[in-house]
Amino acid sequence: MDGKVLINYVETGVYFLMALVAFGLEAWALFDCLRHKANAFEAVSKRTKTFWLALTGGAVFIGGLSLYGAAQAMGALAYGGGGGGFGTFGLFGLAAVTAASVYLADVRPAVKDAGRGGSSNMGPYGPW
Repeated sequence: MDGKVLINYVETGVYFLMALVAFGLEAWALFDCLRHKANAFEAVSKRTKTFWLALTGGAVFIGGLSLYGAAQAMGALAYGGGGGGFGTFGLFGLAAVTAASVYLADVRPAVKDAGRGGSSNMGPYGPW
């Protein structure tokens, strides 16, 4: 096997794994956003639930296209065909992962705390 072909297989496999992880992250952000109440977003001043649903939903769509493109490229390698119609990662894929990461790192903890209602016997590490 030629070294160039081997590198192509490894590179395509790495892109597929990256697309799979990114899609999982984006889906997690979307489903987490779906399960919180709309008034919790406004209570912590983190835009609206509709805004975050649109952003994370768009991220899942772009992530799905990236995953499809990566899977198509893997299939093309197996059968010796050309590349797929969609790239595995691009500027839109990077923006989608960033949007989902912002939701999970900034909005999710604030909304999660607001949804609990805040008990008076809560310490920094849980109830006491």
